[in-house]
Amino acid sequence: MTIITVSTPKGRLSQEQRRKLAETLTDAVLVPEVGQVAPAARAGFQVHFVERAADMMAIGGRLLADTGPDADVMVIDVTVMDGDWRQEVRAEVIERVLAAMTDACGLPEPSPAWWVTFRVIDEGSWGSRGGVLSVLSLLDTGVFTQEKAESVRAALGA
Repeated sequence: MTIITVSTPKGRLSQEQRRKLAETLTDAVLVPEVGQVAPAARAGFQVHFVERAADMMAIGGRLLADTGPDADVMVIDVTVMDGDWRQEVRAEVIERVLAAMTDACGLPEPSPAWWVTFRVIDEGSWGSRGGVLSVLSLLDTGVFTQEKAESVRAALGA
């Protein structure tokens, strides 16, 4: 399970941009997480778009309502199940997320006020379908490459 939450000022992203990001942000995390493009794994990914009024966000100690339209503030929170999340894999995800945002927004580079957070939920600390989920039960479903499944098992000591 992966949840990507994109928080922006109200009206920052158009419906077409959100439609594109729903796919590209999913892929930005899915590929490093399972080791391949795996359409069957998409069902375990959610992308949430949260819009806030300009007087409900601030940067540099000033409300966006007071800074003018040039403040391009976004927070993208990536929350994943425990697995093979070595520093280089996290860095890859963050770079892929920023690239997807930049592309969808039609910009040459990401804004310095776009921040990505990456959170790992410990094994046994995520629930759905009336119970506790484990990434270990997903490793033999065919979504993970063999190499990635072995890396996850090693990372979790399984």
